[in-house]
Amino acid sequence: MRVKVACVGGGPAGLYFSILMKRQNPSHDITVHERNPAGSTYGWGVTYWGGLIQKLHQHDPESARAVRENSVSWSDGVAHIRDHRTTHRGDEGFGIGRRVLLDILAERAQSLGVHVEFGRELAPDDAPPDADLLVACDGAGSALRERHAGHFGTESVTGRNVYIWLGTTKVFSAFTFAFVETEHGWIWAYGYPFGPDHSTCVVECSAATWTGLGLDEANEADGLALLEKLFAEPLDGHPLIGRADSGGSARWLTFRTVTNRTWSHGNLVLLGDAAHTTHYSIGAGTTLALEDAVSLAGALRGQPALRTALTHYERERRSALLSTQSAARYSAQWYENLPRYTQLPPEQMFALLGQRHSPLLPHLPPALYYRLDRTAERLDALRRLKRWLGPKVARTAHSRLR
Repeated sequence: MRVKVACVGGGPAGLYFSILMKRQNPSHDITVHERNPAGSTYGWGVTYWGGLIQKLHQHDPESARAVRENSVSWSDGVAHIRDHRTTHRGDEGFGIGRRVLLDILAERAQSLGVHVEFGRELAPDDAPPDADLLVACDGAGSALRERHAGHFGTESVTGRNVYIWLGTTKVFSAFTFAFVETEHGWIWAYGYPFGPDHSTCVVECSAATWTGLGLDEANEADGLALLEKLFAEPLDGHPLIGRADSGGSARWLTFRTVTNRTWSHGNLVLLGDAAHTTHYSIGAGTTLALEDAVSLAGALRGQPALRTALTHYERERRSALLSTQSAARYSAQWYENLPRYTQLPPEQMFALLGQRHSPLLPHLPPALYYRLDRTAERLDALRRLKRWLGPKVARTAHSRLR
């Protein structure tokens, strides 16, 4: 059945959803309304992991290939802690420029017949687009959702730390963490490559450290100069860059965890950050948005009634998000309580950085948790060795008996 769909917001979620709907039925009338001009976006690179590419390939091989071809990858994690550098092997991760990703998805959507209207912002008193299905994919501060905030039961919890999203010409060879102690407290950065010439660099600290260093009052140039000095070693002399476009200065922010009691209202449904946000420190935001799009398109294909389809989508995604959202909460709390871990030797601190999703970690002394974790790891390795040796020992004994 042919339906008319309007997506308000041209981020990854809305664009990918429009692609999937067009692939399901080319006769669908689909329009994406994006408030920014074509080719402009705030942000640098986004991260994802190998499983996402496999999932994208199942649903649209063409866009999946383009995303993979325009991504860079890494497998190591590196931490600079005071004057110490430590490295750990990890799963393969990927980075892609946010603008590149949006261009890929927009071009793919348009090639399938989706109408993508750039520079189209929905004012507070504007009537929503006329459609059989209205998709709010306009971010954590969704204006479309706020029109029915009471129905959706939107809640927003603000984190304690402040952060700023920056770029740099330093191309990191691994996912890089840097922790610096100042007279006003700790400040740290996460860095990862997303192309041949640039990396993303997110800087975070407590509000007390931010004000103590004067970053709350510094203009952009002075603030970036101070951060470049603090992170001189991992940046290796490269500059930090405030914005990828000329749309103003980079801003210090506090992360908002957004949740909603329900995700739909009549023919209006929430997608991506409009429905839920997940702390940036686990690098899952873009992946979750794209997975939302896959789930919603699948529900609409499999359920004939709109109400039933939207209920199925919400139930499926809430269940899938539980473990990731729990990990994100504990990850944010780990950073908010960073001084609890900075007295450990650097290798142990980095190990617990990798364990920051654990619900047990906040309740045990860090050094004790580290020892218990190492013991469990050795026991697990011993169990794997015994399972591997078992058949070999049995075969050897059997041959000797013969």
